[in-house]
Amino acid sequence: MTLQERYHAKVITAERAAKMVNSGDWLEYGFCTTAPRAFDAALAQRKAELSDVDIRVGVSVYPPEVVKADPEGEVFTFNSWHYSGLDRRLSDSGPVFYNPMKFSELPRYVLENTPTDIFIVQVAPMDKYGFFNFGGSASHHYAVIARAKKIIVEVNEQIPRAHGGYGHGIHIDEVDYIIEGDNLPLTELHPAQISEVDQAIAQKVMAEMRDGDCIQLGIGGMPNALGNMIAQSDLKDLGGHTEMISESFVDMFLSGVMNGRRKNIDKGRIAYTFTLGTKKLYDFLDDNPFCANYPVDYTNSASVAASIDNLVTINNAVEIDLFGQVCSESSGTRNISGSGGQLDFVLAGYLSRGGRSFICLSSCFKDKKGQLHSCVTTKHLSSCFMLHKR
Repeated sequence: MTLQERYHAKVITAERAAKMVNSGDWLEYGFCTTAPRAFDAALAQRKAELSDVDIRVGVSVYPPEVVKADPEGEVFTFNSWHYSGLDRRLSDSGPVFYNPMKFSELPRYVLENTPTDIFIVQVAPMDKYGFFNFGGSASHHYAVIARAKKIIVEVNEQIPRAHGGYGHGIHIDEVDYIIEGDNLPLTELHPAQISEVDQAIAQKVMAEMRDGDCIQLGIGGMPNALGNMIAQSDLKDLGGHTEMISESFVDMFLSGVMNGRRKNIDKGRIAYTFTLGTKKLYDFLDDNPFCANYPVDYTNSASVAASIDNLVTINNAVEIDLFGQVCSESSGTRNISGSGGQLDFVLAGYLSRGGRSFICLSSCFKDKKGQLHSCVTTKHLSSCFMLHKR
């Protein structure tokens, strides 16, 4: 059979795909922007027919129809590997729970511990060689593919075709069924607003930057401010190796300051594991050989990242104490995000030859009532904490 014949033989409706779900099943949705849309809506319609269906997700960006249909969690339970803002809000009132896991270890954890009944993931249309692309969100998908009993792809023409290192797509011969989706636009995350404090911290970090540095940026106003400063600077030959690729990397590349020429590995490319941003970012990733999408156990591996000379890692924090313990994942007992790449990248920055690592936060914040609170145990600590070698 030709590729097209194999393709058409596997096409089914979202409703038929949802009918394959049985009570007690464990489903895995694609990570972040690759979570299914048409399948999710069809599965929500089966609430009355099912019981005890668990769904694993990560950085959800589409309001899940199954949670809308079952707000009390009588049938469907969402289990998140890493909270997004949406997951966090849903966990406050609905059946959404955090799975404690260091993100870099997720593929191994899936391979060793989490059999999956059905894996459903949004993909770009099949290319001429029979490959579907994950659109810049490789994450742990290769591990789920290895464990899943059934694999269903939901084709979306809006998803960019991202170049990669490995694990950034799936061949039709590995796919059991194909849903031709509704081609809905990807959710856009616009850059966080930059405050005066963000600008001040970014300037402190900027003073430590050098030509040839390789940059990892976290998410938030401060990394966005720093990325803008770098893009407008006269720095040369910067590289990129990061967990989430953001708008700042687009600006640094287009301005000519980032080309990856001095990187020890992935020379001339920026390595990342998932994407979330605006259409500007998604268009930038489409068929761009500068961008290399990898599984998270490559990008977030401290040993891999540390092998890059002059690695500079920049991340935010919620609060810090006098023992140097940094809180970036929770506020009190409320989970905010998850155990992402911050620890891995701090270690990598420290171990990298010529590397530096920055943990950045404001010294205080105002609550909803306008009352001022400290982010540190004493007001005399600096607002920008640096771990680097001289």
